[in-house]
Amino acid sequence: MQDNIISGGPLGPRVTAVSPMEDYMLHLVFTNGEERIFDAKPLLPIAAFVSLQNKQIFEAVKTAYGSILWPSDIEYCPDTLYTESMTLQEWDPDWVKLTPVEAQALDEARAECERGETVRLEDLGIE
Repeated sequence: MQDNIISGGPLGPRVTAVSPMEDYMLHLVFTNGEERIFDAKPLLPIAAFVSLQNKQIFEAVKTAYGSILWPSDIEYCPDTLYTESMTLQEWDPDWVKLTPVEAQALDEARAECERGETVRLEDLGIE
């Protein structure tokens, strides 16, 4: 007797990190290294997601099983998260990813500004 196994295509990227943002947006990092932005606002009127209108619940999102999970076991399909999310460049055309060295230079410049010191942009070495 032949097994009746259903097989689909390969799985898409899975979520490795999630951070809630303002206006019911999520910053997602996927297994392929991509960072994407997911707008969760369209989910809020749907009965299964109504509790996410409470900001404390929405912000309690975490990663689980390659996807995301909120309290009360509210989850969302990782493939849909990927296909319906925007790349950082789509979300903000002016967005630029900094190298670790550039990010450190920017952090140091922020600290200098907070101490009241003058920082010249050309001295940061960020292109």
